[in-house]
Amino acid sequence: MHQVAVPPLRFRPVDCPSMRTPDTLTPTLTLALALTIALTACAPSAEISESTEILWDDWGVPHIFAHDSETLFYALGWAQARSHGDLLLELIGKARGRAAEYWGGDAALESDRWVRTMGVPARAQRWYQAQGSFKDYLDAFAEGINAYAVAHSDAIADRVEIVLPVTPADVLAHYQRLIHFTFVVNPRAVNSLDEYLDKSADDTPGSNAWAIGPTRSASGRAILVANPHLPWGDLFTWYEVQLTSPDINAYGATLVGAPFHGIAFNDHLGWSHTVNTHDGYDLYELTLADGGYLWDGEVRPFETEEQTVRIRNGDGSTSEERLTVRRSVHGPVIAETSDRAIALRVVGLDAPASFEQYWQMARATNLEEFRTAQARLQMPMFTTIYADRDGHIMHHFGGETPVRPRGDWSTWAQPVPGDSSEWLWTDVHAYDQLPTVVDPPTGWLQNANDPPWTTTFPAAIDPNAYPAYMAPRFMHFRAQRSARMLMEDESIDFDEAVAYKLSTRMEMADRILDDLAVAVADSENPRAREAMAVLERWDRLAEVESRGAVLFARFARELQRADVGFGERWSEEHPMATPDGFKDPAAAVRALATAADAVRTEHGALDVPWGEVYRLRSGERDLPANGGPGSLGIFRVVNYRPAEGGHRVAAGGDSWVGVIEFSDPPRAVALLSYGNSSQPDSPHNGDQLELFSNKEMRPVWRTRADLEKNTAEVEPVKRRESELSGAAQER
Repeated sequence: MHQVAVPPLRFRPVDCPSMRTPDTLTPTLTLALALTIALTACAPSAEISESTEILWDDWGVPHIFAHDSETLFYALGWAQARSHGDLLLELIGKARGRAAEYWGGDAALESDRWVRTMGVPARAQRWYQAQGSFKDYLDAFAEGINAYAVAHSDAIADRVEIVLPVTPADVLAHYQRLIHFTFVVNPRAVNSLDEYLDKSADDTPGSNAWAIGPTRSASGRAILVANPHLPWGDLFTWYEVQLTSPDINAYGATLVGAPFHGIAFNDHLGWSHTVNTHDGYDLYELTLADGGYLWDGEVRPFETEEQTVRIRNGDGSTSEERLTVRRSVHGPVIAETSDRAIALRVVGLDAPASFEQYWQMARATNLEEFRTAQARLQMPMFTTIYADRDGHIMHHFGGETPVRPRGDWSTWAQPVPGDSSEWLWTDVHAYDQLPTVVDPPTGWLQNANDPPWTTTFPAAIDPNAYPAYMAPRFMHFRAQRSARMLMEDESIDFDEAVAYKLSTRMEMADRILDDLAVAVADSENPRAREAMAVLERWDRLAEVESRGAVLFARFARELQRADVGFGERWSEEHPMATPDGFKDPAAAVRALATAADAVRTEHGALDVPWGEVYRLRSGERDLPANGGPGSLGIFRVVNYRPAEGGHRVAAGGDSWVGVIEFSDPPRAVALLSYGNSSQPDSPHNGDQLELFSNKEMRPVWRTRADLEKNTAEVEPVKRRESELSGAAQER
């Protein structure tokens, strides 16, 4: 395999030149520095006035132009509260571990137990004290939230006002709950030990991302495709925003409650993330003895903490529950029986500077600066796909991967012995020890939540050069679809990149329909034969008018339900042609007949159009959908939940989508599927679903010249500490 060399890192601060103004400069050096600043400033000075204002565009996207960065973060807090105030405060309440106290209910109580057992609120306080240079910005962000809540109390739901005021530590707690204790480790069913016997069974969110280099781009300029697909709502909600100050001019999306861009681009570069095949937590099986647990041949006591969880009852009264949190040397105990327990160890809990790292990433002007920011290893997971104006592209398998003493991926997918220090990891791999490829000869990189080994073909990263526990080895249908579109087009222009992103072709159908046709022809099942005739006429897409897609999707579910395996499993030797066939062709025929019966019963016809069954809904909007589950090999991922009348309604998948070409200035289009506000009365709650249904994307407006023609409201922002903020510091 070809190994692509990665340029060495030179570690130096990533600062905007306008922030570095030494007092002891000669007139000549002063002039030189002034020219340097004029040429390389992080944001164009002509775009920034002495005041701070938010230009709200026609789609409810805030474009914040601030005269300094503290006010920028204040305005970001204000804007998030305006667009997502109810959701934001609910997320903060849950991050405090006080959801049951505020709102009651079994789900809230379970959430509080998890958050408190993980130590989130207390750790957030420690992280706040360790913030360093970002602390003032974090203060300003919280102040902005509180100031909006005071100025527009009528816009905030009464049920969530109890959360106010928001503190900077609350924001850090929300980040921990979201990233460390939802993305890194899934909290579902923590009270059941059996649920943790196979970590690979966790249902994780996903994403797609592409970086197309100049040799593969029709324009000779790098192209970035950003495409997270998360559940639509709750703590996974994306927020699109532009941030402009003397220090920065970045555009992209963040998750609600986060004071930084999670995915972004500026005039020089951009990046996107995918949920990587990253193992950032481990489960340790403890042997209980004499009130403690065995450790290196001796009994070691647990660290024990008693907490009180307050619960709001249905009649308005309150009750209390005692929560005992026990911790071993590995981490908190999450489940136990009479003689054993399971303790959880999670990476990144000693890395409090994620916000500052992302701030540096968004202000970087070249690959070296960007990698220097990333090398701080403050984010616990995520693959990064990167492209820039200089033509560089990069895939970095990011986050913190423990330096494990032994074993492979499957070893650590199960609980490991917790009675010996020989199994306890205490360090993580350095940045340059993680799988990375820069500027591969192929000219393209992709990731669709597959391991890093399949990011381009011919392969650019050798899995044998890394520890066996670093990442598994597989390539699912969606990743194969992703790679195939890139491999089959040697000159991709901007419009083609957009069209590929919106592709609904099913790789799984392309792979197995020929084998299914043979199996059906060899059978004498009339229901299966009728269904096969529909599938042979089908275009193999999940478009609104695609006839046969509903049947195939149901067939795929029946295959899984009946455990009909593939005849040929996926192999590294043939990564784009496997899996293939059926282990039991007769069982596949029966699954098709069962699917046909179900589709006919529910929808009246085997060739019912996809968009009649699969819907996009928000408020009064009810639109036909396109796209479908990634398990079918669809690149335009949409996940659906069952609804009345046999319909299925979009509940996740393509959320914020951006396609950026690094011309000068960059050219970009975007779409935020469910709109840029979750407030119930906002016109932007669901207003982009029609674009989604029509497979359209919006132009990205970044300059004042563009915004003058597309701004719905100009909102002046003057930073003022709200009456809530003082109380917030005392909470």
